[in-house]
Amino acid sequence: MDLISRYLADCEDRGMAPGSLPRYKSALKIFVDYLGEKDLQDVGREDLVSYIRWLRKDREASQKTIENYFSTLSSFYKFLEFEGIITANPVPPIRDRYLRRYKDNGDSHARKLISIEEAGRIIKETPNIRDKAMLALLLKTGMRRGELVALDLTDVDLVENIIRLKPTHKRSNRTLFMDAEAAYLLRRWLRVREGINRRKETALFLSTWGHRISRNDVYRAVTEAAQRVGLHDPGSERLEDHFSPHACRHWFCTHLFRAGMRREFIKELRGDARKEAFDLYNHIDLKELKEAYLACIPQLGV
Repeated sequence: MDLISRYLADCEDRGMAPGSLPRYKSALKIFVDYLGEKDLQDVGREDLVSYIRWLRKDREASQKTIENYFSTLSSFYKFLEFEGIITANPVPPIRDRYLRRYKDNGDSHARKLISIEEAGRIIKETPNIRDKAMLALLLKTGMRRGELVALDLTDVDLVENIIRLKPTHKRSNRTLFMDAEAAYLLRRWLRVREGINRRKETALFLSTWGHRISRNDVYRAVTEAAQRVGLHDPGSERLEDHFSPHACRHWFCTHLFRAGMRREFIKELRGDARKEAFDLYNHIDLKELKEAYLACIPQLGV
């Protein structure tokens, strides 16, 4: 547990999203419990393969859950390798061989992309105004699930229809725009929020208990809304049968591109970390970016 504490502290030092740390800790604790008396630094190929088998058969974990656990394990062992505690990360070869997604009947595993009309139907047939507003922001801004969770009331400007995201290591541009549809649904939610915020929470979106929403709250809201209109199949192992919060980000970028938005503008709105020299020196005017966004963002009729 000392190694895990050091790893989590390292994650914080690297600027990783605080909301992710409890999930990392939970995944690693499950692995430690499985290992029993065996030390984490002594884990080898057989341990990891048998762990996959145990997760599938004993815990009946889904493929996605196992992939998430092994993503955390790989990050953890990469930290141990960096610290000189082990000589090599044992996880990547196991992930590549045993958790690789294979094609089914020649069909590739592509993230689900829905039409503009289907996106409008998801929101229209969602009864809860909070969930409507969350869906609208995810679809209309392309923000990540963790970024939505972290939003506070003060991060939203409903005069200029601008959202200012919290800084993270994954994102460069933190300024996002809303169109009139998203702003309308958000205003409706804020009127409801005012009446239920007895705890005086600063969070933009609240759970049914009055606390800041969790990542799981967002996931459930999106998948249940999509399932309600037949666009999400929770029983399928195929990625293209699922509509998740990240599929909203995929929808956002794809439909902006199809509407003719310049590639560098889409990259700026996505907020991906700038790695190339061109990205570092390519300063985009926010006024021009907002005009392009409003011209290209799909209208959902909500």
